[in-house]
Amino acid sequence: MPELPEVETICRALRNGGRDAPAILNWQIEKAEVFWPKTLAEPDKQEFLQQVAGQSVLNVQRRAKFIVIQLTDDFLVVHLRMSGDLRVEPNTKDLQKHDHLVIWFQNGFHMAFNDPRKFGRVWFRKDVEGLFARLGPEPLELQSSENFFNCLLQRRRQLKPLLMDQNFLAGMGNIYTDEALHIAGLHPLMNSSDLTQKEAQKLLYAIQDVLSTGIQRNGASIDWFYRGGSFQNEFRVYGRSGQPCPICGTFIEKIVVGQRGTHYCPVCQPTSRSSQTTEKKG
Repeated sequence: MPELPEVETICRALRNGGRDAPAILNWQIEKAEVFWPKTLAEPDKQEFLQQVAGQSVLNVQRRAKFIVIQLTDDFLVVHLRMSGDLRVEPNTKDLQKHDHLVIWFQNGFHMAFNDPRKFGRVWFRKDVEGLFARLGPEPLELQSSENFFNCLLQRRRQLKPLLMDQNFLAGMGNIYTDEALHIAGLHPLMNSSDLTQKEAQKLLYAIQDVLSTGIQRNGASIDWFYRGGSFQNEFRVYGRSGQPCPICGTFIEKIVVGQRGTHYCPVCQPTSRSSQTTEKKG
C-alpha cells in the first residue's frame, strides 16, 4: 500500500482537485522544507531547496506507483512505498508528526509528504527517463492479450511474484494481484509458462477490471496511511482468510508467496487442472 489505484487517485486529486483539497496546477512554490533527510533521494538538500523555489506546477501524472509532478524546469517525483501520502492543506493547518518534506506555495497552501514508516522517497530531477527505464508496461494500457500471453510464457515464474515484479508489469501490488488472480481463477503459485492463451486473456482482463474498479472507488483504505478509498468493501479474497469465498462459499486460505501474505480460494483457484478441462496452448 498504496498501489496503482491509490496513487492514481492522489494524482487526479492533485491535478483536478479532490480529497478535500483544490488542484495544485499553476501554483507557484515559495519554498520547501525537508525534515527527514533520507526522504530526499536526490539531489542534496541544499540544491533542492534553492532550485525548487519559484517554480510552478505544470502537470501531475502517474507512472507505475510514482507520482510525477512536472514543474517549470524540473520534475518532482514521489514514491509513497508502504505508508506514504500527500496532503494539500491551507497553511492555517498545523504540520503533522510524520511530515518529512513540505512544499509551501505562494497562495497560502502547502503540500506535505507524510510517511510514518519512512520508506517513501522523493526525487528532484531534470528528467524522469532514467528513473523509469526498467519499468514494465502500464497494465491498463495493454491491448494485446496475445503479447501478454507470450510474455508470460517467456518468464516461467510463479504468477503472483511475476505480476508484482515492476519490471514485468508496472503498478501491481499485493492487494490487486490477489484480487485479479481470484477473478481469473488462477492459483498464485501457478507457473506463468503453464497458462493457456485463454487463461492469459482472462488474467489480463481481470487485472484491468480490478484496477479500473479500484480507481473508481478511489482505491482501498485498510489502515490509517491512505484516506478516502472504498474498494476494501469489495474485496473477494484479500484480508479475508477464514471467510467464505463470494463465489463458491469455500473458506479463503492464506499462504506466504515471495514473503507476502497471499489470499486465495482453494476451489476457485485450484493448484492443478485435474478437475478442469484443459486446452492446448496457443
